[in-house]
Amino acid sequence: MQLSIVIPLLNEEESLKELHDWIVSVMQSNHLSYEILFVDDGSTDNSWNIISELSVLNPSVKGIHFLRNYGKSQALHAGFKAVSGDVIITMDADLQDNPEEIPELYNMIINEGYELVSGWKKKRYDSIIFKNTPSKLFNWAARRTSGVQLNDFNCGLKAYAKEVVKNIEVSGEMHRYIPVLAKNAGFSKIGEKVVKHQARKYGKTKFGMERFINGFLDLLTIWFVSRFGKRPMHLFGALGVLMFLIGFGFAIYLGIDKLFINKFGRLITDRPQFYISLIAMVIGTQLFLAGFLGEIMIRSKKEEKRYIVSKEINIALLEK
Repeated sequence: MQLSIVIPLLNEEESLKELHDWIVSVMQSNHLSYEILFVDDGSTDNSWNIISELSVLNPSVKGIHFLRNYGKSQALHAGFKAVSGDVIITMDADLQDNPEEIPELYNMIINEGYELVSGWKKKRYDSIIFKNTPSKLFNWAARRTSGVQLNDFNCGLKAYAKEVVKNIEVSGEMHRYIPVLAKNAGFSKIGEKVVKHQARKYGKTKFGMERFINGFLDLLTIWFVSRFGKRPMHLFGALGVLMFLIGFGFAIYLGIDKLFINKFGRLITDRPQFYISLIAMVIGTQLFLAGFLGEIMIRSKKEEKRYIVSKEINIALLEK
């Protein structure tokens, strides 16, 4: 199969049929074999019933339904596990991503050698104050922190080689940073394509300003995890040893001063250096222990279930 299209969604009943018909039209006109996997992230409207109806009309439609809302990252994780296409396309269900872009994204993966291609919504139809400006600041910070030179980390329209989605772990709220996760996993051929952005046709956005705050916090998390996630002792242990040595150095200085220089001077406990020494050694010990415990946790970590799938459509066929 040439293409797998993964579409995470939450309460998008108005747009699903139109999106499906648009994708099918593009696939047929370009003679591409495909599957469409809708991942319903706990919708409370009629979205799942519509997906079920579409699967009856079109056997290429697959579906996963979560028991409740777990988040976009978990939806993508479940979708990536189930797909089987040579190229995987992710896109949002709100009709703001244009399916006409899919053939070119597919071509960039297959014929131009990219492992991941991210869409860039260069011209946007969102609020300048509440979405465009914060998005530019967020993308600037993401570029500086991660080293991945993309203009639009938040764009849901992306293309991946199959090997990428099968070898990265999308968890928490890290869907914004899949290119960074791919780079950290060793996939370096990452490209970008300017794509058309369309104004939302139905309903309203599910994301507010808090997503940018969460995005910056996630950026700090992924920076830390990418550098020290597998070796916490390298950070906490090094800081702990440094702090302990500073404290121990003050203690040696106080001891020498009291024993050999100012034998009849004020008490050691009356000097601020004593408390600096004590606190530094205590903090150093705690940091070292934090790194040690982190190493133990990594080695004993068990895979935990991050979401519960309540219903599936045609997924068994994919997993065989």
